[in-house]
Amino acid sequence: GTAVHSALAPEAHDFDIVKHRVSPFYATSLEAILRSRRIDIAKVTELTAGEREYLSRYFDEEIFPILTPLAVDPGHPFPHISNLTLSLIVVIHDDDKERFARVKVPASLPRLVRVNSEASRRAPAKFLWLEDVIAHHAGRLFPGYKPAAVYPFRVTRDADVEIQEDEAEDLLRAVESDIEKRHFSFVTRLEVTANLPAHLKAQLVAGLEMDARNVVALGTGIGGELGLAQLMELMGLERSDLKCPVYTARVPAPFQSGEDIFSVLARQDVLLHHPYDAFAPVLSLVQAGARDEDVRAIKQTLYRVGRNSPLVPMLIEARDVDTQVAVLVELKARFDESNNIEWARRLEEAGVHVVYGLIGLKTHAKLLLVVRKEASGIKRYVHLGTGNYNATTARLYTDFSLMTSDPDLGADVTDLFNVLTGYSRQQSFRKILVAPINLRERLREMIHREIEHARAGRPARLIFQMNALVDLEMIRLLYDASEAGVKVDLIIRGICSLVPGLPGFSENIRVLSLVGRFLEHARLFCFENGGDPQLYMGSADLMERNLNRRVEVVFPVDDPAAKSYMLDWVLPTLLADNVNARQLMSDGSYERIKPEGRKRKIDAQVIFMKGRVRTGKN
Repeated sequence: GTAVHSALAPEAHDFDIVKHRVSPFYATSLEAILRSRRIDIAKVTELTAGEREYLSRYFDEEIFPILTPLAVDPGHPFPHISNLTLSLIVVIHDDDKERFARVKVPASLPRLVRVNSEASRRAPAKFLWLEDVIAHHAGRLFPGYKPAAVYPFRVTRDADVEIQEDEAEDLLRAVESDIEKRHFSFVTRLEVTANLPAHLKAQLVAGLEMDARNVVALGTGIGGELGLAQLMELMGLERSDLKCPVYTARVPAPFQSGEDIFSVLARQDVLLHHPYDAFAPVLSLVQAGARDEDVRAIKQTLYRVGRNSPLVPMLIEARDVDTQVAVLVELKARFDESNNIEWARRLEEAGVHVVYGLIGLKTHAKLLLVVRKEASGIKRYVHLGTGNYNATTARLYTDFSLMTSDPDLGADVTDLFNVLTGYSRQQSFRKILVAPINLRERLREMIHREIEHARAGRPARLIFQMNALVDLEMIRLLYDASEAGVKVDLIIRGICSLVPGLPGFSENIRVLSLVGRFLEHARLFCFENGGDPQLYMGSADLMERNLNRRVEVVFPVDDPAAKSYMLDWVLPTLLADNVNARQLMSDGSYERIKPEGRKRKIDAQVIFMKGRVRTGKN
């Protein structure tokens, strides 16, 4: 993007050239849709006399005491503008001079101000944007002056802090320090409305000491054009007709009898398909480990655990003289650093062994190991997943996880924890693939193997699901597979740098993106392997950072019932979706897939919610 913008904008001050325009979706579409559903986000001019009177009182009592107008002139330096803070430029004419001040829109108040009674069920719920309210009453902030105009703007600052891990005596304190630096990092984007005059843009750009090419124009009005995330406040309305029906995740059959979880896992593997399967069995394994007197050790990685995680108290409960508890807390999980620091401190205070991972690498792998002393000797119980140990996102994201007592997987996870917590140069594992040790190499080998199958006339197909595909080597390998005749199906929710459908080059590659009620978060890799399919799942997307600069784990699914569930039902259903699916075209656009003729609608997520009787043990 930067190179393109540079080519379009040779002069940094030429705002007419560098202005980025984004379709005003809110003003042209969303606002009207909300009104048709009796949710009216109005303008001040549309209010009744009684509503205006209420709004005036609300401003005086709730808003005005919080506001701090900051003049910008030779006697008042340009103020610091915090990251993602919504602000207003208030223009004031003083005799023949134009002055302007900055007013911060307080984040402590609701962004949507309701101006009519909630008791009126039949009447539309009427709101105003908070910045619209402030703009309407701006004159009260500048007694003796009459504001001439008000314009909103928002700043985004660089959040990519670099931690000199090898020089840090205490990584936790170093991360804390660098989090503070985010407040003062350089500006990467300035969002304004398209009607902001050029000379005011220039003053903002100069005051923010930013590159003028990073100015983005969104819409033309004051209210609602910037920072639409606060529309989530509407979720507080009691409007069940506009919300998805409540879905209760099912408990997999092996855990429904109330049998001891160790007995279940000693007998069979259990594959969980979240959010359709409950996250509760994962919590139960930790809780059982915390309370079972035969458990000798619990080890776990935590990447994004959530604010109110039930896991951390369980891990703290587990720590006693007979049980070793070791937790790897990834302090560098972007935007979760503060939360993870708090959990790390609580664990350390309770006497849990806490480590922060390997220098230069983020630990993104999802691992849980419970070691138990049994009559037959030491037995290891393992949980491996594609998603985080976060009970909240487990209800919102689609992920897979495997619970097993497979000896080889248990031994592999033990070896990997020794790499993470101690000193080890382990370079090979029995079953798991580990980045940055052998994951890239093994994926390369298995794609090449698929190419050889195709050339020999044997069944050859690749089905990959992930969040993003941007790694150049992996993309080239997939092109090579396509040219060799391998059918390649990619389910990629987010960024995809591969170009599908080019004749003679990528014509055998299809790329789908599924966007539905739940966020598609799973990573899986299926290789047809000449008619003997191999299936892997794990934490890694095909991105250079995941394959080279993170600790990731991809694990095989060998259990016949679990494999059948995936290959015979889950993957075909995902690939047949014609409700949530968009197909990536060779020109970079996405086309929505719709059922043709009399073909029935196939919504994979709804089908998985309804469920089916699983074959075998799962």
